[in-house]
Amino acid sequence: MAKKNRDKYDLILDAAIKVMAKYGYHRTRVSQIAREAGVADGTVYLYFHKKEDILISLFREMMETFVSEIQEQLPQYPSFQEKINFIINYHLQTLGESRDRAMVIQIELRQCDSEMGKKIFAPLRKYFNVIEEVIHYGQNTGPVRQDVDIHVARKVVFGALDEVVTRWVMSRKNYSLPTLAEPVIHIIMNGISPAPYPDH
Repeated sequence: MAKKNRDKYDLILDAAIKVMAKYGYHRTRVSQIAREAGVADGTVYLYFHKKEDILISLFREMMETFVSEIQEQLPQYPSFQEKINFIINYHLQTLGESRDRAMVIQIELRQCDSEMGKKIFAPLRKYFNVIEEVIHYGQNTGPVRQDVDIHVARKVVFGALDEVVTRWVMSRKNYSLPTLAEPVIHIIMNGISPAPYPDH
């Protein structure tokens, strides 16, 4: 995609985040997204066939960047504990940067039908794979017990992060999402380590 076209594409996605976070996916109209982006309705349709495509693209774009940045940075963390700490901190830091984006990803995306769910699973699966690879690395290097089921452990890690972000999005209290990283790490490590994870 040419830079000029890419800029407009990103502008539309950014506008969609703001509008969907405010009105919800089902109540959002393409015309509202166009108005927020400062483009004509027809311009939106040059990039997306329908509103559903905008939401799917939002998630895919986020997850592709999410996973690629994690994969790029993980090698600099040699130990399992450093790797899992990085993933948890990165997850909460990234989603904590924009409550609107987190609202769309955590709440609005899940109100869509099963067909849309199938379309967003592939990029999510890549993230699951990264978490499972790190847990497997922990088993090979010692910090993770051999009897830990990797798939279940991944569900626990992702499920904990997912719930923490969802509660933050829905809460009326103003607090920093990344500050919850350490409690999450502590609980997870105590569940999968051979010995109790030390308090800090």
